[in-house]
Amino acid sequence: MATSPVWNVAQRFRLEPDGVEAARAEIHRALRARGRTACTWEVGSSATPADLVERLVELGLVELKDEFAVGMALTEPIAAPPEKIEVRRAASQDDEEVAAEIAAIAFGGGRVARAFDPDSNVVSHLAYLEGRPVGRATGSFSEHGVSLFGGAVLPEARGCGVYRALVHARFQDACERGTPVAFTQAGRLSRPILAGLGFRETCEIRMLLDAFDRS
Repeated sequence: MATSPVWNVAQRFRLEPDGVEAARAEIHRALRARGRTACTWEVGSSATPADLVERLVELGLVELKDEFAVGMALTEPIAAPPEKIEVRRAASQDDEEVAAEIAAIAFGGGRVARAFDPDSNVVSHLAYLEGRPVGRATGSFSEHGVSLFGGAVLPEARGCGVYRALVHARFQDACERGTPVAFTQAGRLSRPILAGLGFRETCEIRMLLDAFDRS
């Protein structure tokens, strides 16, 4: 899983027009040093230069048009989840292992657990339905709010409000830190769900595959 292009991502580009090739070469060097041979570029609508996608295609990258995504933000609280759903922060390495197992089942692919670090700004959450762990999600907290990613629910627990409960918990954590904003990147599956929870779209994100040895 770690070598897959979807887990090796370049993003947040503010490049000069004559610096695109140099930036790409730097990305290649950094990832080759870790044994990677491909990555995904995520180019937001505010990236520079404005024609970055077109320049990358000319360099041999392939736009993944089916993987188009949007940035979304939440600034207002959402309804609390049903009482039968409880969300807790991961408090041990065992919790991280459970979270990894849920992600592997929900997303497919290998099982990769985060190392538990109580001092990290990246926090895992587990959702329990009637006492059983059925969902997991991660939040990266900063002075701007919380970035949401990794939301996953076991197939048999979907439709019960577990995903909403995980969003609610991370937003509440952000509020407690004095930064009441949650933002995330949404694809075709999560986009309508998040819109229904009150998220608004803030930008568009185009995806490109960069296979380093492509001729």
